[in-house]
Amino acid sequence: MSQLALYRKYRSQTFEDLVGQDHVIKTLRNSIASGRISHAYLFTGPRGTGKTSTARLLAKALNCTG
Repeated sequence: MSQLALYRKYRSQTFEDLVGQDHVIKTLRNSIASGRISHAYLFTGPRGTGKTSTARLLAKALNCTG
């Protein structure tokens, strides 16, 4: 039986899948759409708030691999 961590199994695959981060997603989408991407983004907050998932989705969007 293969063991897979739940955070990997249920990690958001699209910006629409992220819950509770509407203001962050709106800001990132606007940046991508306008082509004005900052050289760095700092995601802060307690564990389990979607920092890594958001960063991974942003990287996928910028690299066009999603």
